[in-house]
Amino acid sequence: MKKQQQPFSTSKRFGSFIYAFNGLRVLVREEHNSWIHVAAAIVAIVLGFIFHISTYEWIAIAFAIGLVIALEIVNSAIENLADFVSPERHDSIKKIKDLAAAAVLVGAITALAVALIIFLPKIIAYACPA
Repeated sequence: MKKQQQPFSTSKRFGSFIYAFNGLRVLVREEHNSWIHVAAAIVAIVLGFIFHISTYEWIAIAFAIGLVIALEIVNSAIENLADFVSPERHDSIKKIKDLAAAAVLVGAITALAVALIIFLPKIIAYACPA
């Protein structure tokens, strides 16, 4: 069955942000792993200010933070949907949840690599001045 096309509404488009912000609130309140990602993001931002990173380095940090948080949101949505559809333990559901968690892990490892590439040389130069 095809969804009925509604006319464009600016107020409805702005209203949809309410749902998105509610999703962020749910993420922070209910998904404890998100706290780790937010803490890591804060550390990266603080280090960025301390070391006066370049515009391109800020872009890389911003994309890395956004990637990890977005993947955590998608992972949380998949896990919640899987638990709703199949509250009992099922091998197929476990596989789906494991794959979603792996996506977050890959994103987090990538973000760590970006952070190390940007900050490690600056930390070494600060700790061991020439």
